[in-house]
Amino acid sequence: MQYSANIQKLIHSFLPIDFKLTDWKSLEPYFIQLLDRELLSEADLEQWLKDMSEIEAFISEDACWRQVRMTCDTENKALEEDFNFFFMEIQPKIQPYADQLNKKLINCPFTTKLDQQKYFTYLRSVKKSIDLFRESNIPLQAESSVLQQQYGAIAGKMMIEHEDQEFTLQQAAKFLEHEDREVREIVYTKTAERRLADKDPLNDLFSKLISLRHQIALNAGFSNYRDYKFAEMGRFDYTPEACFNFHDAVKEAVLPLINDIYSTQAERLGIDIMRPWDTEAEPAGIEPLRPFTDGKDLLKKSIACLDKLDPFFGDCLKKMQELNHLDLDSRKGKAPGGYNMPLAESGAPFIFMNAAAQMSDLTTMVHEAGHAVHSFLAHELALTGFKEYPTEMAEVASMSMELFTMDHWDVFFDNEEEMKRAKRHQLERVITIFPWIAIIDKFQHWVYENPSHSLEERREQWLNILNNFTSISIDHSGLEKFRSYGWQKQLHLFEVPFYYIEYGIAQLGAIGMWKQYRKNPKQALENYMSALSLGGTKTLPELYKAAGIDFDFSAQNISELMLFVKNELEALK
Repeated sequence: MQYSANIQKLIHSFLPIDFKLTDWKSLEPYFIQLLDRELLSEADLEQWLKDMSEIEAFISEDACWRQVRMTCDTENKALEEDFNFFFMEIQPKIQPYADQLNKKLINCPFTTKLDQQKYFTYLRSVKKSIDLFRESNIPLQAESSVLQQQYGAIAGKMMIEHEDQEFTLQQAAKFLEHEDREVREIVYTKTAERRLADKDPLNDLFSKLISLRHQIALNAGFSNYRDYKFAEMGRFDYTPEACFNFHDAVKEAVLPLINDIYSTQAERLGIDIMRPWDTEAEPAGIEPLRPFTDGKDLLKKSIACLDKLDPFFGDCLKKMQELNHLDLDSRKGKAPGGYNMPLAESGAPFIFMNAAAQMSDLTTMVHEAGHAVHSFLAHELALTGFKEYPTEMAEVASMSMELFTMDHWDVFFDNEEEMKRAKRHQLERVITIFPWIAIIDKFQHWVYENPSHSLEERREQWLNILNNFTSISIDHSGLEKFRSYGWQKQLHLFEVPFYYIEYGIAQLGAIGMWKQYRKNPKQALENYMSALSLGGTKTLPELYKAAGIDFDFSAQNISELMLFVKNELEALK
Protein backbone atom coordinates (compact mmCIF):
# COMPACT_ATOMS: atom_id res chain seq x y z
CA MET A 1 0.00 0.00 0.00
CA GLN A 2 1.19 3.50 -0.84
CA TYR A 3 1.23 6.09 1.96
CA SER A 4 1.49 9.86 1.58
CA ALA A 5 2.84 12.46 4.00
CA ASN A 6 0.95 15.17 2.13
CA ILE A 7 -1.78 15.27 4.75
CA GLN A 8 -4.12 18.21 5.18
CA LYS A 9 -5.31 19.92 8.33
CA LEU A 10 -8.88 18.96 9.16
CA ILE A 11 -11.41 21.58 8.02
CA HIS A 12 -14.20 22.51 10.42
CA SER A 13 -17.75 21.71 9.40
CA PHE A 14 -19.34 21.94 12.86
CA LEU A 15 -17.19 24.62 14.49
CA PRO A 16 -16.61 27.91 12.62
CA ILE A 17 -13.68 27.50 10.20
CA ASP A 18 -11.55 30.17 11.92
CA PHE A 19 -12.70 29.38 15.47
CA LYS A 20 -10.29 30.43 18.26
CA LEU A 21 -10.49 29.28 21.85
CA THR A 22 -10.39 32.45 23.94
CA ASP A 23 -12.76 31.60 26.77
CA TRP A 24 -15.28 28.98 27.89
CA LYS A 25 -18.26 31.14 26.87
CA SER A 26 -17.30 30.81 23.18
CA LEU A 27 -16.92 27.02 23.35
CA GLU A 28 -19.80 25.90 25.56
CA PRO A 29 -22.63 26.40 23.00
CA TYR A 30 -21.19 23.65 20.80
CA PHE A 31 -21.24 21.16 23.66
CA ILE A 32 -24.85 22.16 24.40
CA GLN A 33 -25.78 21.62 20.74
CA LEU A 34 -24.30 18.11 20.80
CA LEU A 35 -26.01 17.29 24.08
CA ASP A 36 -29.43 18.54 22.93
CA ARG A 37 -29.37 17.10 19.41
CA GLU A 38 -31.94 14.41 18.67
CA LEU A 39 -30.54 11.19 17.26
CA LEU A 40 -33.27 9.54 15.23
CA SER A 41 -31.26 7.14 13.09
CA GLU A 42 -27.90 5.45 12.76
CA ALA A 43 -26.92 8.13 10.23
CA ASP A 44 -27.75 10.82 12.80
CA LEU A 45 -25.55 9.04 15.34
CA GLU A 46 -22.60 8.78 12.95
CA GLN A 47 -22.84 12.49 12.05
CA TRP A 48 -23.05 13.35 15.74
CA LEU A 49 -19.90 11.29 16.36
CA LYS A 50 -18.09 13.15 13.57
CA ASP A 51 -19.08 16.52 15.03
CA MET A 52 -18.01 15.47 18.52
CA SER A 53 -14.73 14.19 17.06
CA GLU A 54 -14.15 17.58 15.45
CA ILE A 55 -14.48 19.36 18.79
CA GLU A 56 -12.19 16.80 20.45
CA ALA A 57 -9.52 17.31 17.77
CA PHE A 58 -9.74 21.09 18.04
CA ILE A 59 -9.47 21.10 21.84
CA SER A 60 -6.67 18.53 21.84
CA GLU A 61 -4.57 20.50 19.37
CA ASP A 62 -5.16 23.77 21.20
CA ALA A 63 -3.97 22.22 24.48
CA CYS A 64 -0.97 20.58 22.79
CA TRP A 65 0.22 23.85 21.28
CA ARG A 66 0.02 25.52 24.69
CA GLN A 67 2.26 22.79 26.10
CA VAL A 68 4.70 22.92 23.17
CA ARG A 69 5.15 26.69 23.45
CA MET A 70 5.63 26.55 27.21
CA THR A 71 8.22 23.73 27.10
CA CYS A 72 10.14 25.52 24.35
CA ASP A 73 10.49 28.57 26.62
CA THR A 74 9.94 27.85 30.32
CA GLU A 75 11.08 31.37 31.26
CA ASN A 76 8.19 33.06 29.40
CA LYS A 77 5.53 33.63 32.05
CA ALA A 78 2.87 34.51 29.46
CA LEU A 79 3.20 31.06 27.88
CA GLU A 80 2.97 29.43 31.31
CA GLU A 81 -0.18 31.47 32.07
CA ASP A 82 -1.64 30.47 28.71
CA PHE A 83 -1.08 26.80 29.55
CA ASN A 84 -2.46 27.19 33.07
CA PHE A 85 -5.54 29.01 31.78
CA PHE A 86 -6.52 26.03 29.68
CA PHE A 87 -6.10 23.47 32.45
CA MET A 88 -7.66 25.61 35.19
CA GLU A 89 -10.43 27.42 33.28
CA ILE A 90 -11.30 25.38 30.18
CA GLN A 91 -10.56 21.70 30.81
CA PRO A 92 -12.51 21.50 34.11
CA LYS A 93 -15.63 22.87 32.38
CA ILE A 94 -15.30 20.42 29.49
CA GLN A 95 -15.21 17.31 31.68
CA PRO A 96 -18.86 17.29 32.88
CA TYR A 97 -20.06 17.77 29.29
CA ALA A 98 -17.73 15.02 28.08
CA ASP A 99 -19.23 12.66 30.66
CA GLN A 100 -22.79 13.54 29.62
CA LEU A 101 -21.93 13.07 25.94
CA ASN A 102 -20.34 9.70 26.71
CA LYS A 103 -23.54 8.62 28.46
CA LYS A 104 -25.65 9.91 25.59
CA LEU A 105 -23.60 7.72 23.21
CA ILE A 106 -23.79 4.56 25.32
CA ASN A 107 -27.53 5.01 25.98
CA CYS A 108 -28.41 5.75 22.34
CA PRO A 109 -30.42 2.82 20.88
CA PHE A 110 -28.52 3.09 17.57
CA THR A 111 -25.11 2.56 19.22
CA THR A 112 -25.65 -1.20 19.22
CA LYS A 113 -26.22 -1.05 15.45
CA LEU A 114 -22.79 0.43 14.78
CA ASP A 115 -20.15 -1.90 13.36
CA GLN A 116 -19.06 -3.46 16.66
CA GLN A 117 -15.74 -4.64 15.26
CA LYS A 118 -14.91 -1.12 14.06
CA TYR A 119 -16.12 0.62 17.22
CA PHE A 120 -15.21 -1.98 19.87
CA THR A 121 -12.10 -0.35 21.34
CA TYR A 122 -13.61 3.13 21.05
CA LEU A 123 -16.79 2.19 22.91
CA ARG A 124 -14.77 0.25 25.48
CA SER A 125 -12.77 3.40 26.17
CA VAL A 126 -15.94 5.50 26.44
CA LYS A 127 -17.43 3.08 28.99
CA LYS A 128 -14.19 3.19 30.96
CA SER A 129 -14.35 7.01 31.05
CA ILE A 130 -17.91 6.89 32.35
CA ASP A 131 -16.91 4.46 35.09
CA LEU A 132 -14.01 6.66 36.22
CA PHE A 133 -15.63 10.10 36.03
CA ARG A 134 -16.21 11.89 39.32
CA GLU A 135 -17.15 15.56 39.47
CA SER A 136 -15.17 15.88 42.70
CA ASN A 137 -11.99 15.00 40.76
CA ILE A 138 -12.27 17.84 38.26
CA PRO A 139 -10.50 20.51 40.37
CA LEU A 140 -7.94 17.95 41.59
CA GLN A 141 -7.07 16.89 38.04
CA ALA A 142 -6.79 20.54 36.98
CA GLU A 143 -4.49 21.30 39.90
CA SER A 144 -2.40 18.22 39.12
CA SER A 145 -2.05 19.15 35.42
CA VAL A 146 -0.70 22.57 36.34
CA LEU A 147 1.45 21.37 39.24
CA GLN A 148 3.26 18.66 37.30
CA GLN A 149 4.48 21.22 34.76
CA GLN A 150 6.58 22.79 37.51
CA TYR A 151 9.05 19.95 36.99
CA GLY A 152 10.03 21.31 33.58
CA ALA A 153 10.43 24.81 34.98
CA ILE A 154 12.74 23.57 37.76
CA ALA A 155 14.76 21.22 35.55
CA GLY A 156 14.95 23.73 32.69
CA LYS A 157 17.00 26.08 34.88
CA MET A 158 19.63 23.47 35.75
CA MET A 159 23.01 24.51 34.35
CA ILE A 160 26.65 23.81 35.20
CA GLU A 161 29.86 25.67 34.49
CA HIS A 162 32.84 23.91 32.99
CA GLU A 163 35.97 25.45 31.46
CA ASP A 164 34.44 28.93 31.91
CA GLN A 165 31.36 28.01 29.91
CA GLU A 166 27.76 27.38 30.93
CA PHE A 167 26.03 24.19 29.81
CA THR A 168 22.59 22.68 30.19
CA LEU A 169 22.75 19.22 31.76
CA GLN A 170 21.96 17.75 28.36
CA GLN A 171 24.86 19.62 26.78
CA ALA A 172 27.20 18.71 29.64
CA ALA A 173 26.57 15.00 29.04
CA LYS A 174 28.94 15.08 26.06
CA PHE A 175 31.87 15.38 28.50
CA LEU A 176 31.02 11.90 29.82
CA GLU A 177 32.38 10.62 26.49
CA HIS A 178 35.71 12.44 26.97
CA GLU A 179 38.86 10.29 26.88
CA ASP A 180 40.21 12.03 30.00
CA ARG A 181 38.77 10.16 32.97
CA GLU A 182 39.34 13.11 35.30
CA VAL A 183 37.22 15.37 33.05
CA ARG A 184 34.45 12.79 33.04
CA GLU A 185 34.44 12.53 36.83
CA ILE A 186 34.47 16.31 37.28
CA VAL A 187 31.48 16.84 34.97
CA TYR A 188 29.61 13.85 36.40
CA THR A 189 30.06 15.30 39.90
CA LYS A 190 29.08 18.83 38.88
CA THR A 191 25.93 17.51 37.19
CA ALA A 192 25.01 15.34 40.15
CA GLU A 193 25.64 18.22 42.59
CA ARG A 194 23.44 20.50 40.49
CA ARG A 195 20.58 18.00 40.55
CA LEU A 196 21.08 17.54 44.28
CA ALA A 197 20.71 21.29 44.83
CA ASP A 198 17.04 21.01 43.84
CA LYS A 199 16.29 17.77 45.68
CA ASP A 200 14.06 19.49 48.25
CA PRO A 201 11.76 21.39 45.86
CA LEU A 202 11.47 18.26 43.69
CA ASN A 203 10.73 16.10 46.73
CA ASP A 204 8.13 18.65 47.76
CA LEU A 205 6.56 18.73 44.31
CA PHE A 206 6.41 14.95 44.11
CA SER A 207 4.80 14.70 47.56
CA LYS A 208 2.08 17.15 46.53
CA LEU A 209 1.41 15.18 43.35
CA ILE A 210 1.24 11.87 45.24
CA SER A 211 -1.30 13.34 47.67
CA LEU A 212 -3.46 14.75 44.88
CA ARG A 213 -3.32 11.56 42.84
CA HIS A 214 -4.18 9.39 45.83
CA GLN A 215 -7.25 11.51 46.56
CA ILE A 216 -8.33 11.25 42.90
CA ALA A 217 -8.13 7.46 43.21
CA LEU A 218 -10.11 7.39 46.47
CA ASN A 219 -12.80 9.62 44.97
CA ALA A 220 -13.15 7.19 42.06
CA GLY A 221 -13.56 4.21 44.40
CA PHE A 222 -10.03 2.78 44.19
CA SER A 223 -7.84 1.91 47.15
CA ASN A 224 -4.74 3.36 45.49
CA TYR A 225 -3.69 5.47 42.54
CA ARG A 226 -1.87 2.59 40.83
CA ASP A 227 -5.10 0.64 40.35
CA TYR A 228 -6.94 3.80 39.26
CA LYS A 229 -4.22 4.65 36.75
CA PHE A 230 -4.20 1.16 35.26
CA ALA A 231 -7.93 1.57 34.58
CA GLU A 232 -7.56 5.14 33.27
CA MET A 233 -4.74 4.15 30.91
CA GLY A 234 -6.88 1.33 29.52
CA ARG A 235 -4.48 -1.44 30.52
CA PHE A 236 -7.01 -4.09 29.61
CA ASP A 237 -4.41 -6.63 28.53
CA TYR A 238 -2.05 -6.91 31.51
CA THR A 239 -2.04 -6.50 35.29
CA PRO A 240 0.27 -5.20 38.04
CA GLU A 241 1.31 -8.82 38.62
CA ALA A 242 2.51 -9.03 35.02
CA CYS A 243 4.65 -5.96 35.71
CA PHE A 244 6.17 -7.63 38.76
CA ASN A 245 6.99 -10.69 36.64
CA PHE A 246 8.63 -8.36 34.10
CA HIS A 247 10.82 -6.88 36.85
CA ASP A 248 11.94 -10.35 37.93
CA ALA A 249 12.61 -11.45 34.35
CA VAL A 250 14.78 -8.38 33.72
CA LYS A 251 16.84 -9.13 36.80
CA GLU A 252 17.28 -12.76 35.79
CA ALA A 253 17.71 -12.54 32.01
CA VAL A 254 19.10 -9.05 31.33
CA LEU A 255 21.39 -8.08 34.22
CA PRO A 256 23.99 -10.81 33.43
CA LEU A 257 24.28 -9.45 29.87
CA ILE A 258 24.76 -5.95 31.22
CA ASN A 259 27.49 -7.14 33.55
CA ASP A 260 29.28 -8.54 30.48
CA ILE A 261 28.80 -5.30 28.52
CA TYR A 262 30.34 -3.18 31.28
CA SER A 263 33.16 -5.67 31.91
CA THR A 264 34.02 -5.45 28.21
CA GLN A 265 33.85 -1.65 28.44
CA ALA A 266 36.34 -1.70 31.33
CA GLU A 267 38.72 -3.79 29.19
CA ARG A 268 38.35 -1.38 26.27
CA LEU A 269 39.18 1.55 28.54
CA GLY A 270 42.05 -0.32 30.22
CA ILE A 271 40.69 0.21 33.75
CA ASP A 272 40.26 -2.26 36.59
CA ILE A 273 37.15 -0.75 38.15
CA MET A 274 34.29 0.83 36.21
CA ARG A 275 32.71 3.97 37.67
CA PRO A 276 29.42 5.57 36.52
CA TRP A 277 31.28 8.21 34.51
CA ASP A 278 32.99 5.50 32.43
CA THR A 279 29.97 3.90 30.76
CA GLU A 280 29.84 6.25 27.74
CA ALA A 281 33.58 6.87 27.37
CA GLU A 282 35.84 5.92 24.49
CA PRO A 283 39.44 4.68 24.90
CA ALA A 284 42.26 7.21 24.62
CA GLY A 285 42.87 8.23 21.03
CA ILE A 286 39.33 7.46 19.87
CA GLU A 287 37.12 10.48 19.38
CA PRO A 288 33.52 10.26 20.67
CA LEU A 289 30.94 9.75 17.95
CA ARG A 290 29.62 13.07 16.70
CA PRO A 291 26.94 12.19 14.15
CA PHE A 292 25.91 15.82 13.50
CA THR A 293 26.87 19.40 14.38
CA ASP A 294 23.58 21.09 15.30
CA GLY A 295 19.82 20.74 14.97
CA LYS A 296 19.76 21.74 11.30
CA ASP A 297 22.42 19.18 10.44
CA LEU A 298 20.61 16.54 12.50
CA LEU A 299 17.37 17.17 10.62
CA LYS A 300 19.03 17.14 7.20
CA LYS A 301 20.80 13.85 7.89
CA SER A 302 17.73 12.29 9.52
CA ILE A 303 15.64 13.04 6.44
CA ALA A 304 18.31 11.45 4.22
CA CYS A 305 18.48 8.39 6.50
CA LEU A 306 14.70 7.90 6.57
CA ASP A 307 14.47 8.43 2.81
CA LYS A 308 16.81 5.47 2.31
CA LEU A 309 14.70 3.28 4.58
CA ASP A 310 11.41 4.30 2.93
CA PRO A 311 10.70 7.59 1.10
CA PHE A 312 7.43 7.99 3.01
CA PHE A 313 9.34 8.23 6.29
CA GLY A 314 11.57 10.98 4.95
CA ASP A 315 8.55 12.82 3.56
CA CYS A 316 7.01 12.92 7.04
CA LEU A 317 9.99 14.86 8.40
CA LYS A 318 10.02 17.12 5.33
CA LYS A 319 6.37 18.00 5.92
CA MET A 320 7.12 18.82 9.56
CA GLN A 321 10.07 20.95 8.46
CA GLU A 322 7.81 22.80 6.03
CA LEU A 323 5.33 23.51 8.85
CA ASN A 324 8.09 24.45 11.34
CA HIS A 325 7.01 21.62 13.62
CA LEU A 326 10.47 20.93 15.10
CA ASP A 327 12.57 22.36 17.95
CA LEU A 328 15.70 20.23 18.24
CA ASP A 329 18.61 22.10 19.91
CA SER A 330 19.26 22.24 23.66
CA ARG A 331 19.35 25.72 25.20
CA LYS A 332 18.89 27.50 28.51
CA GLY A 333 15.28 27.89 29.59
CA LYS A 334 14.05 24.98 27.52
CA ALA A 335 12.34 22.10 29.34
CA PRO A 336 14.36 18.86 29.46
CA GLY A 337 13.62 15.68 27.54
CA GLY A 338 12.15 14.99 24.15
CA TYR A 339 8.72 14.18 22.76
CA ASN A 340 6.59 13.86 19.66
CA MET A 341 3.41 15.87 20.20
CA PRO A 342 0.49 14.57 18.10
CA LEU A 343 -1.62 17.38 16.66
CA ALA A 344 -5.10 15.99 16.08
CA GLU A 345 -6.21 18.58 13.52
CA SER A 346 -2.94 19.21 11.69
CA GLY A 347 -1.94 15.54 11.46
CA ALA A 348 1.74 16.47 11.22
CA PRO A 349 3.01 16.38 14.83
CA PHE A 350 5.67 18.45 16.60
CA ILE A 351 9.07 17.03 17.61
CA PHE A 352 10.75 18.58 20.66
CA MET A 353 14.17 17.51 21.91
CA ASN A 354 17.43 18.76 23.43
CA ALA A 355 20.13 17.82 20.92
CA ALA A 356 23.75 18.38 21.95
CA ALA A 357 25.61 16.62 19.09
CA GLN A 358 25.80 13.25 20.85
CA MET A 359 25.16 9.72 19.66
CA SER A 360 22.17 9.49 22.01
CA ASP A 361 20.62 12.47 20.21
CA LEU A 362 20.64 10.54 16.95
CA THR A 363 18.76 7.76 18.73
CA THR A 364 16.27 10.27 20.16
CA MET A 365 15.69 11.81 16.74
CA VAL A 366 14.88 8.56 14.94
CA HIS A 367 12.85 7.47 17.99
CA GLU A 368 10.66 10.57 17.80
CA ALA A 369 10.51 10.21 14.02
CA GLY A 370 8.93 6.78 14.59
CA HIS A 371 6.27 8.43 16.74
CA ALA A 372 5.78 11.05 14.03
CA VAL A 373 5.26 8.41 11.34
CA HIS A 374 2.62 6.83 13.61
CA SER A 375 0.82 10.20 13.82
CA PHE A 376 0.86 10.56 10.03
CA LEU A 377 -0.41 7.03 9.43
CA ALA A 378 -3.27 7.32 11.92
CA HIS A 379 -4.40 10.77 10.76
CA GLU A 380 -6.78 9.48 8.10
CA LEU A 381 -8.90 7.55 10.60
CA ALA A 382 -12.45 8.86 10.80
CA LEU A 383 -12.70 9.79 14.49
CA THR A 384 -10.29 11.44 16.90
CA GLY A 385 -10.97 8.58 19.31
CA PHE A 386 -9.78 6.07 16.71
CA LYS A 387 -6.36 7.76 16.73
CA GLU A 388 -5.81 7.26 20.48
CA TYR A 389 -3.58 4.22 20.22
CA PRO A 390 -2.12 2.36 23.22
CA THR A 391 1.21 3.70 24.43
CA GLU A 392 2.69 0.18 24.30
CA MET A 393 2.10 0.29 20.52
CA ALA A 394 3.22 3.90 20.20
CA GLU A 395 6.60 2.94 21.64
CA VAL A 396 6.91 -0.02 19.25
CA ALA A 397 6.61 2.57 16.47
CA SER A 398 9.47 4.65 17.86
CA MET A 399 11.80 1.92 19.10
CA SER A 400 11.47 -0.11 15.91
CA MET A 401 12.52 2.96 13.93
CA GLU A 402 15.72 3.16 16.00
CA LEU A 403 16.62 -0.36 14.89
CA PHE A 404 15.31 -0.18 11.30
CA THR A 405 17.41 2.89 10.51
CA MET A 406 20.74 1.45 11.71
CA ASP A 407 21.77 0.11 8.30
CA HIS A 408 21.37 3.63 6.88
CA TRP A 409 23.36 5.52 9.49
CA ASP A 410 26.14 5.94 6.94
CA VAL A 411 24.66 9.42 6.33
CA PHE A 412 25.82 10.28 9.87
CA PHE A 413 29.21 8.54 9.84
CA ASP A 414 32.22 8.70 7.55
CA ASN A 415 33.47 5.14 7.73
CA GLU A 416 32.56 1.55 8.49
CA GLU A 417 34.32 1.52 11.85
CA GLU A 418 32.25 4.47 13.10
CA MET A 419 29.11 2.71 11.83
CA LYS A 420 30.04 -0.38 13.83
CA ARG A 421 30.64 1.70 16.95
CA ALA A 422 27.29 3.44 16.50
CA LYS A 423 25.44 0.15 16.04
CA ARG A 424 27.19 -1.32 19.06
CA HIS A 425 26.20 1.73 21.11
CA GLN A 426 22.59 1.30 20.00
CA LEU A 427 22.38 -2.43 20.67
CA GLU A 428 24.05 -2.09 24.05
CA ARG A 429 21.52 0.60 24.90
CA VAL A 430 18.69 -1.72 23.83
CA ILE A 431 19.87 -4.10 26.55
CA THR A 432 21.05 -1.67 29.24
CA ILE A 433 17.80 0.32 29.30
CA PHE A 434 15.77 -2.58 30.74
CA PRO A 435 16.92 -2.36 34.39
CA TRP A 436 16.16 1.38 34.54
CA ILE A 437 12.67 0.69 33.17
CA ALA A 438 12.14 -1.97 35.82
CA ILE A 439 13.51 0.34 38.55
CA ILE A 440 11.25 3.28 37.66
CA ASP A 441 8.19 1.07 37.29
CA LYS A 442 8.79 -0.85 40.52
CA PHE A 443 9.37 2.43 42.38
CA GLN A 444 6.05 3.81 41.13
CA HIS A 445 4.17 0.75 42.33
CA TRP A 446 5.66 1.17 45.81
CA VAL A 447 5.08 4.94 45.94
CA TYR A 448 1.37 4.72 45.18
CA GLU A 449 0.73 1.58 47.21
CA ASN A 450 2.26 3.49 50.17
CA PRO A 451 1.13 7.10 49.58
CA SER A 452 1.66 8.27 53.18
CA HIS A 453 5.35 7.31 53.24
CA SER A 454 7.95 9.66 54.72
CA LEU A 455 10.77 11.23 52.72
CA GLU A 456 13.25 8.95 54.46
CA GLU A 457 11.17 5.86 53.61
CA ARG A 458 11.04 7.08 50.00
CA ARG A 459 14.81 7.46 49.90
CA GLU A 460 15.43 4.05 51.48
CA GLN A 461 12.96 2.24 49.23
CA TRP A 462 14.37 3.91 46.13
CA LEU A 463 17.91 2.87 47.06
CA ASN A 464 16.78 -0.66 47.81
CA ILE A 465 15.13 -1.00 44.37
CA LEU A 466 18.01 0.74 42.61
CA ASN A 467 20.65 -1.47 44.20
CA ASN A 468 18.73 -4.64 43.31
CA PHE A 469 18.97 -3.77 39.62
CA THR A 470 22.47 -2.25 39.57
CA SER A 471 25.21 -3.99 37.61
CA ILE A 472 27.93 -5.54 39.75
CA SER A 473 30.42 -4.38 37.10
CA ILE A 474 30.12 -0.72 38.18
CA ASP A 475 31.45 0.66 41.46
CA HIS A 476 29.14 3.32 42.98
CA SER A 477 30.94 3.64 46.32
CA GLY A 478 30.95 7.16 47.76
CA LEU A 479 28.05 8.26 45.56
CA GLU A 480 25.13 7.39 47.84
CA LYS A 481 24.09 11.02 48.35
CA PHE A 482 23.58 11.35 44.58
CA ARG A 483 22.04 7.93 44.10
CA SER A 484 19.50 8.58 46.87
CA TYR A 485 17.67 11.04 44.62
CA GLY A 486 18.39 9.56 41.21
CA TRP A 487 14.68 9.11 40.57
CA GLN A 488 14.27 12.88 40.34
CA LYS A 489 15.84 13.01 36.87
CA GLN A 490 12.99 10.92 35.43
CA LEU A 491 10.33 13.38 34.27
CA HIS A 492 7.74 10.62 33.77
CA LEU A 493 7.37 10.28 37.54
CA PHE A 494 6.20 13.87 37.73
CA GLU A 495 4.42 14.44 34.42
CA VAL A 496 3.05 11.09 33.20
CA PRO A 497 2.76 8.69 36.17
CA PHE A 498 2.95 4.96 35.38
CA TYR A 499 3.96 5.69 31.80
CA TYR A 500 7.28 3.86 31.77
CA ILE A 501 6.90 0.10 31.64
CA GLU A 502 5.55 0.68 28.12
CA TYR A 503 9.15 1.28 27.07
CA GLY A 504 10.11 -2.19 28.25
CA ILE A 505 7.11 -3.95 26.70
CA ALA A 506 7.59 -2.03 23.47
CA GLN A 507 11.36 -2.61 23.39
CA LEU A 508 10.61 -6.32 23.26
CA GLY A 509 8.13 -5.67 20.45
CA ALA A 510 10.69 -3.55 18.62
CA ILE A 511 13.35 -6.27 18.87
CA GLY A 512 10.73 -8.65 17.45
CA MET A 513 10.10 -6.20 14.60
CA TRP A 514 13.83 -5.91 13.91
CA LYS A 515 14.24 -9.69 13.98
CA GLN A 516 11.49 -9.82 11.37
CA TYR A 517 13.19 -7.03 9.40
CA ARG A 518 16.48 -8.95 9.32
CA LYS A 519 14.70 -11.84 7.59
CA ASN A 520 12.47 -9.85 5.22
CA PRO A 521 12.88 -6.03 5.28
CA LYS A 522 10.08 -5.28 2.82
CA GLN A 523 7.51 -7.43 4.61
CA ALA A 524 8.52 -6.09 8.03
CA LEU A 525 8.07 -2.47 6.91
CA GLU A 526 4.71 -3.31 5.33
CA ASN A 527 3.58 -4.94 8.58
CA TYR A 528 4.89 -1.98 10.56
CA MET A 529 3.01 0.64 8.53
CA SER A 530 -0.13 -1.46 8.30
CA ALA A 531 -0.27 -1.91 12.08
CA LEU A 532 0.40 1.78 12.79
CA SER A 533 -2.31 2.88 10.35
CA LEU A 534 -4.87 1.04 12.54
CA GLY A 535 -4.40 3.65 15.27
CA GLY A 536 -6.37 2.50 18.29
CA THR A 537 -9.09 0.63 16.43
CA LYS A 538 -7.82 -2.79 17.56
CA THR A 539 -6.85 -4.23 20.92
CA LEU A 540 -3.20 -4.20 21.95
CA PRO A 541 -2.60 -7.92 21.19
CA GLU A 542 -4.36 -7.44 17.81
CA LEU A 543 -2.12 -4.48 16.95
CA TYR A 544 0.97 -6.51 17.78
CA LYS A 545 -0.35 -9.37 15.67
CA ALA A 546 -0.94 -7.00 12.73
CA ALA A 547 2.73 -6.00 13.04
CA GLY A 548 3.74 -9.65 12.90
CA ILE A 549 4.92 -9.85 16.53
CA ASP A 550 3.63 -11.33 19.79
CA PHE A 551 2.34 -9.36 22.75
CA ASP A 552 4.48 -11.28 25.19
CA PHE A 553 6.76 -10.05 27.97
CA SER A 554 7.25 -13.35 29.69
CA ALA A 555 10.66 -14.39 31.05
CA GLN A 556 11.05 -16.90 28.21
CA ASN A 557 10.39 -14.33 25.48
CA ILE A 558 12.69 -11.80 27.13
CA SER A 559 15.48 -14.40 27.29
CA GLU A 560 15.04 -15.35 23.62
CA LEU A 561 15.06 -11.76 22.41
CA MET A 562 18.07 -10.87 24.56
CA LEU A 563 19.95 -13.80 23.03
CA PHE A 564 19.13 -12.47 19.55
CA VAL A 565 20.48 -9.00 20.41
CA LYS A 566 23.55 -10.51 22.05
CA ASN A 567 24.31 -12.49 18.86
CA GLU A 568 23.89 -9.34 16.76
CA LEU A 569 26.28 -7.51 19.07
CA GLU A 570 28.89 -10.24 18.78
CA ALA A 571 28.63 -10.08 14.99
CA LEU A 572 29.86 -6.45 15.17
CA LYS A 573 33.18 -7.40 16.79
